[in-house]
Amino acid sequence: MAGWWWENMRELRPLVHLLLPLCVHWVAEEMTVSVLVDVTTNALCPGNKTCSEAIYINGIQQTVVGIFKMIVLPLLGQLSDDYGRKPLLIVTVSTTIIPFTLLAIDQSRGSVYAYYGLRTISFIISQGSIFCISVAYAADVVDERKRAAAFSWITGLFSASHVVGNMLARFLPEDYIFVVSIALLIIVPVYMALFLKETVRPTEKPDHNVPCIKKATKIVKERYHSMKHAVDIVTSSSTLKRISSISFFYELGMSGISGVLLYYLKSLFGFNKNQLSEILMMVGVGSIFSQMLVLPLLNPLIGEKLILCMGLLASVAYGLLYGLAWASWVPYLSASFGVIYILVKPATYAVISKASNSADQVSLVYCKFLIS
Repeated sequence: MAGWWWENMRELRPLVHLLLPLCVHWVAEEMTVSVLVDVTTNALCPGNKTCSEAIYINGIQQTVVGIFKMIVLPLLGQLSDDYGRKPLLIVTVSTTIIPFTLLAIDQSRGSVYAYYGLRTISFIISQGSIFCISVAYAADVVDERKRAAAFSWITGLFSASHVVGNMLARFLPEDYIFVVSIALLIIVPVYMALFLKETVRPTEKPDHNVPCIKKATKIVKERYHSMKHAVDIVTSSSTLKRISSISFFYELGMSGISGVLLYYLKSLFGFNKNQLSEILMMVGVGSIFSQMLVLPLLNPLIGEKLILCMGLLASVAYGLLYGLAWASWVPYLSASFGVIYILVKPATYAVISKASNSADQVSLVYCKFLIS
């Protein structure tokens, strides 16, 4: 067992200079989530515990990011193939620095509006892109037989980083959170520039001298045809049609809850960044536990469809308990259901994988990502 573990670690050694800065980046971003509720509410609705304006702004931000990300994500992926993973990673991880610096300097109403504008652009460029380019980097440097382990390390460290970020937010004074976050965010691109090795060798292509606008248009057209192919596959399979409908309504409900949850808890129970961080930590720890221990044990016994049903029922209980919360301890109980509902996504991917052939896997996973 020890020899197998050591062999895996040796295979993953080329990823050290990728995984380390990614962890720091995710920690720096997550540690600001809970305190942003206080900052936004105090700036937009001073003296009030509830702030509908903040909820509207968050909703608009999610909508704009979702629309533009469909175009930007494949474009950035293509650019990383053409110009290398390293420059694209450095650009995407750097986009968060300016919005957070703005809030660290001034937390007035105007600065909060400016933050949301800049952060929306940052999300369009970086949300999802960092993860996808990192997976492509891992595929470049890790042997095909060990890629599953590499991908699991990336997703596992993503969850662990969220837990560490919320722990820092829980125990650090509010005045220091943005300062520490910005310092960590600056370290990440500097570290990547110094230590991360490029994995893509530039090659002369027929369209190398084609203007960027034409190249971008070509990528969008290719992505459109790829998505049209994925839609045709989904509509021709009853299983894929059902799982697509389930994914759409699940993501619709969960994104609605996550977009307003922290503001709702602040207005209902007066939670500050400490209580909000504790709830986020519970969900993070639960997701690590369930994905690394519960899922591998349950899947061979009951199958992914039953796991999916359990996760969906847990998400219903999660939403109901928050909506009917009658005491300040109920949100903590609701957060505990994160151990189960987090299994919906891996179970969904397993169902998609079984219902399609190997040639269509990438198109269907991308289709699932757009539904999300």
